[in-house]
Amino acid sequence: MAKKLLDRKGVDYNEIRVDLDPSKRQEMMKKSRQRTVPQIFINNEAIGGYTDLVAINQSKRLDNLLAQS
Repeated sequence: MAKKLLDRKGVDYNEIRVDLDPSKRQEMMKKSRQRTVPQIFINNEAIGGYTDLVAINQSKRLDNLLAQS
């Protein structure tokens, strides 16, 4: 659902499959301090998961964050 939201906004993103690469999972957990997926990063800042992304979008802050990337 996070990818669909970003697709609707016309955002290019990189999906990293941490389920296929344990070292990437460790890196994600270190950066975000979370274990669940998805973990979304914008401008190298941990945003959180899908519900966090939706909350940022609803508060009208997402477009500004994306414009900075």
